[in-house]
Amino acid sequence: QVQVVESGGGLVQAGGSLRLSCTASGSIFNVNRMGWYRQAPGKQREFIARITAGGRANYADSLKGRFTISRNNAINTVYLQMNSLSPEDTAVYYCKAEVVPAGEYVKEYDYWGQGTQVTVSS
Repeated sequence: QVQVVESGGGLVQAGGSLRLSCTASGSIFNVNRMGWYRQAPGKQREFIARITAGGRANYADSLKGRFTISRNNAINTVYLQMNSLSPEDTAVYYCKAEVVPAGEYVKEYDYWGQGTQVTVSS
């Protein structure tokens, strides 16, 4: 089995920063892309950023410049550095890992974390 767990959420004042972490663990052969999404109350889940195992990243245009994604392949962990936060960034932040489970070797599956709450106060 594969588990994806996010951490690092919390309450921050407007203008502040937070760093989220997400680790994939379990019976893993390989972790390909890892990414971050968020869902605000009453809104659809939206894409934030994703990063390949080789370190190539792409971002939602609206968030580029404030958010930075990075990863540590040795521990199957992806990070999201969020700066200049505003109340509009309040949401549950989800991590998705594209994983080839042990024993599969080729077929890739998407695994989601349970989400971590980020609340930005004005």
